[in-house]
Formats: sequence, C-alpha cells, structure tokens
Amino acid sequence: MGRWRPPQPRSSKYITAEGYKRLNDELKYLWKVKRPEVTQSVKEAAAQGDRSENAEYIYGKKQLREIDRRVRYLSKRLEDMVVVDRAPTPDKQDTVFFGAWVTLLDEEELEKRFRIVGPDEIGDEADYISVDSPLARLILKKQLGDEVCLEKPDGSEAWYEILRIEYKP
Repeated sequence: MGRWRPPQPRSSKYITAEGYKRLNDELKYLWKVKRPEVTQSVKEAAAQGDRSENAEYIYGKKQLREIDRRVRYLSKRLEDMVVVDRAPTPDKQDTVFFGAWVTLLDEEELEKRFRIVGPDEIGDEADYISVDSPLARLILKKQLGDEVCLEKPDGSEAWYEILRIEYKP
C-alpha cells in the first residue's frame, strides 16, 4: 500500500513542441540507455554474492525504481499532452497566448522577460513560467500596452505593463 498524499490541483495538459520533444527524448534516454546500464550494474553487483550488505546492489535497485517511476510518469503524461505549436494570426500578434515570450515593465522600471509554457516544461530555465501560475493567468489574452495588477500572497499588489510580445521558439 502506498503512502497517502493530499490531492494535487490538476495541471494543464498543454505543452510546446520543444517541451514535448525534450520530455520524449528524456523518456527514450531513460528507457534505452540509462535503464540498461543500471540493470547491468545491478546484475554484476548481484553476482558478487550476499545482497543484504551489498551497497552497490541496494543502490542500483533504488536507481532502477527511480528510473521506472519517471518512465511511468512520462509515458502516462505524454499520452495526455496537447501540443500547442502555432503562432496566432497576424491580427492577434499583440495578444498574449500560450507559448509567447512576454516582456513586462514593473513599478520600479525593471524589465522581466519570460515565456509562458506548460507546467511540465518548468525546470532549469529561469525564464519560463507555467501557464497555471497566477501571473500567466493574469496576462493571458491581454494586449500590448495593457497594465495588470497582480495580488501577491502577502496581500500587496504589483503592477506590470506589457512591453513586448514575441512568438518564437
């Protein structure tokens, strides 16, 4: 029986074409390269005899469980993904949609630039924000030059002006 976890809010199924390719490549790497390597090392460690005190064997089995968990997650998640790979029509280029690179100007005249992507694409890229984030939900379908007010968790407000909207990978 697994450990109980509180229900998580549903995340969007949307993903950019680049994000889908990256996750699919990770799945292929884990299944075709990493898992066979770890399986071989576990096999070699098991051949050494007593498994109860064999650190290499225990660590290898743990790695296999982690790889299998990630493979199951990616396989299931990639089936449900909706790839959004289209730029808006020319008359909508000044409107914020999924996949857009947006530059905002804050109250202190500082520019913030980021791309609105699916929640599964968030990772090492500091300039990506999830379409499910409060800021992304606030600026979606807004237009160039619009001002928006984001209420922060502490109750304060932050004002932003939309300076630029770009649609490029």
